[in-house]
Amino acid sequence: MKKKSKFSKYEDQSTINMDSFDKRRFHSIYDNSKGMQELAKSYPGFDHLLGDMWGSLYKMKPILKEEVPDHLQQNHAIVERMMSDEDFEQHRIHTKLDELTSAIGTMKFGEETKKWIEQQEQENERMKELMQQLQDLKNNNPDGRQDQQIQETSAALNQELKDALNQPGNGFQQAMQRAMNDTNDLKDKVKSMIGGGSGNEEAELKKVPLREQLALAEALSKNDKLKIVAEWAGRMKAIARKKQKSKHSDSIDRSGVTIGNEIERLLPSELAQYANPITKLDFACRLTEAETLVYDQKGKETLGKGPIVLCLDQSGSMKNLDSQAKGFALALMWIAKRQKRDFCYIPFSSSSEQHIFEKGKISIRDMTRFATNFLGGGTNFQNPLNRALGVINQSRFEKADVIFITDGDDHVGEEFIETFNEKMADLGSPEKRVLGRCVYRLNNKENPAETYAGYVTFDPYK
Repeated sequence: MKKKSKFSKYEDQSTINMDSFDKRRFHSIYDNSKGMQELAKSYPGFDHLLGDMWGSLYKMKPILKEEVPDHLQQNHAIVERMMSDEDFEQHRIHTKLDELTSAIGTMKFGEETKKWIEQQEQENERMKELMQQLQDLKNNNPDGRQDQQIQETSAALNQELKDALNQPGNGFQQAMQRAMNDTNDLKDKVKSMIGGGSGNEEAELKKVPLREQLALAEALSKNDKLKIVAEWAGRMKAIARKKQKSKHSDSIDRSGVTIGNEIERLLPSELAQYANPITKLDFACRLTEAETLVYDQKGKETLGKGPIVLCLDQSGSMKNLDSQAKGFALALMWIAKRQKRDFCYIPFSSSSEQHIFEKGKISIRDMTRFATNFLGGGTNFQNPLNRALGVINQSRFEKADVIFITDGDDHVGEEFIETFNEKMADLGSPEKRVLGRCVYRLNNKENPAETYAGYVTFDPYK
């Protein structure tokens, strides 16, 4: 049975006008945000402060209540200070009715508010003492006997907080400005990672469930390495999209001559015979028997919409290029996830790993783990190539696009190359021998994106 959210009783704990829809919506976002749940443990009543922050960011016209119970006076003072800032009202242009931006903003404003309160505690011994006293009273009041003392302590703490907020140069406005900047920056990184290169990032963003958007935002917020990778993923995603080619069975390109009876593909010489009364009957007979000359339009089986097998070099020499490489890898993962394509990830150094995701079922946790892990060590191409070959021999990966990302070469024996080529030949036509045709080399250190922009022939290791 699903645990009932504590916000089912949020009705009397708000300092702004929150209707039933607002409460249900915040309830849902809170339940899907580990970051908010962790922040809620900061101080007594901080969970409800987060709800007020979310409402002040999300609602079209948030209105601060004139009167609230004593235990909400602290939240009221903070929210009032936030909403009275001219920059905050300008910031709301980006957050109104935007669930993701409002949720990110709630976390960032909550984090900055927590830091500000902690700083005030360090500078104000009286506030620190009252905060600890209030926490102890609430934790040891099972029978309600200390309600009066709790009320008096809360009132004293609220007054200390109001005095701190009214002091010039208290740092609160700067904290709120940092929260606004961080919110916009994090939203841009999420948009870039999910919708990079699509031309309509907001539309792409809406195709991803909100819980996954929140998970990605929280992962990016906590991990500086992932932020760098996300920036590269946005750039590389546009390049990856350009590299896609759709598979088609009927092409408008004329690729030779064959026999048939499709009138729209008849050669001019056949049409001339139809126009000539002497040869018209012969033409009609051959057309009926599908023996007239027509242009051959057999479709080219090209790559780009099937499964993906990604081999990523993580040897020691790739350390300085790891962010770029991981950015491209994450871009491909998002494309596979979006297009529900089977995906196999093979990171390698002197050894290798193999991770298969059917129909693009790659979680945010998986992406975060792949983006931040690094194997290190030597380089061995044979191991990942053998793994890739084993994967594409599986029926669901038989027409896979195999991409091999590396910064250099590895010595491969002639015997392996001969055996490898024989196995590749068994896969069918040259168009299917994808492993010998798709490789990226990261040797352009000044502008790796230029290296990514073109395929490098790999036949293999020629």
